[in-house]
Amino acid sequence: MQANVTTDYTLAGALWPQTARGGFLRMAVLAIAGAALLTLAAKIRVPFYPVPMTLQTLVVPLIACAYGSRLGAATILLYIAEGMAGLPVFTNTPPQVASAAYLLGPTGGYLIGWVGAAYLVGLLAERGYGRTLPRLMGVIFLGSIVTFLCGVSWLAFIASVPSAGKALGLMRAIEVGYIPFILGDIVKVTLAAAIVRGSWSLIGTSR
Repeated sequence: MQANVTTDYTLAGALWPQTARGGFLRMAVLAIAGAALLTLAAKIRVPFYPVPMTLQTLVVPLIACAYGSRLGAATILLYIAEGMAGLPVFTNTPPQVASAAYLLGPTGGYLIGWVGAAYLVGLLAERGYGRTLPRLMGVIFLGSIVTFLCGVSWLAFIASVPSAGKALGLMRAIEVGYIPFILGDIVKVTLAAAIVRGSWSLIGTSR
């Protein structure tokens, strides 16, 4: 007897349809795979102007578009939980720092922002806002705004930055936490949108 298949308008749903019986196993496998991909992306540093960048901000919207809102956000939360548990999954973190202390540092706001960004991008993708490349770029750009809002706010008002010994204040946080990454973010938004649309084309659907 064939298991009932639920409707899922995501890349993961198209490639691995969710069934009533295997739902938990499917979510667990996809979340672990997504967290592993984020870990790999954290360790890859790409030379870029004006600052080097990792590939995590490329992978986050890819996970969101592929998994949808809830599974996408859950995957980011799993990645953060792995780091807080002591696994060296974050960028440039020795084992003794790969814990809750890292989340309270300068990059904590960006990590939290990824959860909101993944949920928003995944939700809009589920609702059909990825049917054209320009609209998909807009969706992913909205996710980037969420990430930077959380990251810059964290730097400005919450995080204790080692070089400063305190939070940076709004203007300084924008200067160091947003402006250097604008160009790289534009490149990654464009690339992520192109990858998602290309993936839909490869699996033979015009969703």
